[in-house]
Amino acid sequence: MDSTAVTAPVGERLRLLVAALAITTTVGYGVLSYAFSALLGPMSRELAVSTTTAVGASTTAVLVSGLISIPVGRRLDVRGGRGLMTTGSILAALAVLGWSQVQNTFQLYAVFVAIGVASAMVLYPPAMAVVVAVAAPARRTNSILTITLVGGLASSIFIPLTGYLAQTFGWRTALAVLAGILALITIPLHLFAVPRQTPRPLTSATPAKSPARVLRDPGFWLLAGAFVVHSAALAVIAVHLVLYLVTLGHPPARAASLAGLLGLLSVTGRLVTSVSVRWLPMATITSLILFVQGIAIALLPVVGRHVAGAVGCLVLFGLGFGVSSIATPAILLDRYGATGFGTTAGMLGTPTTIAKATGPLAGAGLAEAFGYRPLVLAVAVACVVAAAGLALTRRVRPRATM
Repeated sequence: MDSTAVTAPVGERLRLLVAALAITTTVGYGVLSYAFSALLGPMSRELAVSTTTAVGASTTAVLVSGLISIPVGRRLDVRGGRGLMTTGSILAALAVLGWSQVQNTFQLYAVFVAIGVASAMVLYPPAMAVVVAVAAPARRTNSILTITLVGGLASSIFIPLTGYLAQTFGWRTALAVLAGILALITIPLHLFAVPRQTPRPLTSATPAKSPARVLRDPGFWLLAGAFVVHSAALAVIAVHLVLYLVTLGHPPARAASLAGLLGLLSVTGRLVTSVSVRWLPMATITSLILFVQGIAIALLPVVGRHVAGAVGCLVLFGLGFGVSSIATPAILLDRYGATGFGTTAGMLGTPTTIAKATGPLAGAGLAEAFGYRPLVLAVAVACVVAAAGLALTRRVRPRATM
């Protein structure tokens, strides 16, 4: 493939790539992430392990995914996405099939290490890196938005599907079916739709940017700090919200329905963000959304005992629930350009993924020690701090030598 085709595919080729990645990330998140919640009960009972032990396996996968995001990003920059994402799809299908056969805790954790490796190779971060590498600058934002909008449906599709399969055939057969779905859909799409692109040729207009130079930029650390505390805050809410709503007096079924607003509004938030970028920089838009999130969740202990109050707070909080998936690549591209994007995104993805994995555990400790109200207020502070960090990045521009 020549460099022109690599850097600016047009028309049908780009549409095919975006459609393929939208489908594969939806299936990937659905099977590798969201199916777990529907299988947690029956799996824990049959394996005779506590829920905490079982959840630890999922946490292990997230940590592994974060720890290898930098080498995965570097590999994407150097060799392109086809081989890596196809290999990741094969590994993912085999790991899920292996999950269906586990008999003890050691085997469970082993397959989730493999799931973590596969997740780093096939989900949003590598998909964004591929789009950035091959799409013309004017088409990147809409391409990324399309992928994340479709991917936002993963939980709505795969949690009910997994629950139905588990109830009808048992959790092991459900996983075998999901492994087949994963293999049949993602392997051929990654193999045939993702280009075997070569590294972007360097010119005087696109100088090389080593990871060390990016790390010397104070603005990068502001970005990393902002997204780390925000990722931890979102993870805390995702895990603890239903229980907190129950403590406010809502019945469990209503609490679960209210929590479901977060997923629905995350798609709306992505649309609002993509439209607003016509008038404001992405960092500014994201900062404003995170600030609104902080105010909304801070009001939940005050007005959340009433259904209308809880709905209002969660609607506003939900607008920022998925904003980072579209904001992160846009902000990194604006600040550092497309050269070496995979590596730079990996350096940001490692700490944010670790925060996402460990945040709920820290939140559980805080709630146990002080109660849920201080935990929710801590989340509010984290959102406001993240908003301030993103706002400050607009004042700390990269050095000319970056």
